[in-house]
Amino acid sequence: MSDPTHEGADFAKARRGRNIAIALGLVVFVILVFVVTIVRLGASVVDRF
Repeated sequence: MSDPTHEGADFAKARRGRNIAIALGLVVFVILVFVVTIVRLGASVVDRF
């Protein structure tokens, strides 16, 4: 295993980039699930009235 206290700046920068990419991917996934849920429920709500 690598020791994070002794890694170079390049490794830290690469890890930060991966963390940001994972976070953005997770946010996009959550927004997509939210939008699909609203669209599916929206059709049912409109039919009630």
